[in-house]
Order: sequence, then C-alpha cells, then structure tokens
Amino acid sequence: MPGEITLAHNGVLFCDELPEFNKHTLEVLRQPLEDRIITISRAKYTVTYPCSFMFVASMNPCPCGYYGDITHHCVCTPGQIQRYLSKISGPLLDRIDIQCEISPLPFKDLSKAEKGEASANIRERVLKARSIQTERFKDYPNIHCNAQMSERMIHEFAEPDEQSLDILRKAMESLKLSARAYNRILKVARTIADLDASPKVQAHHIAEAIGYRSLDRGDWGER
Repeated sequence: MPGEITLAHNGVLFCDELPEFNKHTLEVLRQPLEDRIITISRAKYTVTYPCSFMFVASMNPCPCGYYGDITHHCVCTPGQIQRYLSKISGPLLDRIDIQCEISPLPFKDLSKAEKGEASANIRERVLKARSIQTERFKDYPNIHCNAQMSERMIHEFAEPDEQSLDILRKAMESLKLSARAYNRILKVARTIADLDASPKVQAHHIAEAIGYRSLDRGDWGER
C-alpha cells in the first residue's frame, strides 16, 4: 500500500519533532529525497512509487527544548543531547537544502508591532521566480524547478564565478561540507538569484545559500 512518502507526491511532507521518529524510519527518507522515487521490495514482488515532495521538518535542540536558550536552564545531560541530535544523521542533513536554527525572541522584540512585507508581494516575487525556472527548463522533460536539476544542469545554469568559488571553498573547508552539500548550495543560490531576477549566480547569492546550512557541520551531534 502507498505510504506517507508517496502520498506526499507533488506536495509537502511535514515531520514535526523530527528526532522523535524512529531512526530507521528517518534513514528510509534518504533515497526518496535523492531519487524522487521509493522502491519497496518484498519476497515476491518489488514496487516503485513516485515521491517528488517538499520535505519540511522541525525539532527542538534537545529533549527538554532549552539547550542554548539564554532565558531558560537546560536540564539535559551532554549524553542526552548528543543522542537526541545524532538521531538526525549527516547523510539525511545533506539532503535538506535549507537548515535554520531559530533562537527564542525576547519580549521586547516579540511585542514590536512593525509591519512586515505583505504576503501578496512575496507571492508575486515567488511566482516570477517560478516562471523563470519554467522557461529555463522548458526543453527538459520532468524538470520544473531548480531543486530537480541534475549535476550537469547545475554546471550549466548555476556555475559560480571565481569569487563565488573562493567563498564556497572556504565554507567547504571550515564547515566540512560534503560534495552533496556543495550541489545543494548551488541549487539554493540559483533560486536566490532567480528571486533577485539575476541571470547569473553571484557571490552574495552563494554566501546567503551557505548561511542557510547552519546545521550541516562536521560536529553535528557532538555539540
């Protein structure tokens, strides 16, 4: 029977409290996120389902939820925190394009009534970026957005210049990023450039994309 992964095809799969899932279940996500198909093998048959979905997840920094919070005391031991974080493996993190750590807002910032950008304006900008991508991939079957680019397409449409390469090299070395993370950064940078209506991926697009991989570091699960 089709499960949640394939039922999310062309939609969103959202996992709240990600480390609370069984680790084996989380590792099963690796192939679908990479290949956009899931293959289920049984003794007498093998079935392949499509599963091109957007994976969204959220988690606390530790079991009690207060690790790194300057306003609350964390009651977890270092071992508990490490076990909690290590349930999210490096290979799984590699396949998540955007990773952001969110710090609690103090009341003085939370209570501010500043007006943000209207959702209608954001929607218009996103639609323009998607139309750019639709035009870019019109000659490529089953490719509709930057996230679906192959490695060859990345070299064709998101090749960084010398300045961008230098920024990428320093990030790869200091954060100990993988080759897969390198490709993911370029895909995100290409999307940022599209939102900026820029035909070329520039250094500041690369820098912003690197900033969205705050969890993808060599010390994950050991902090």
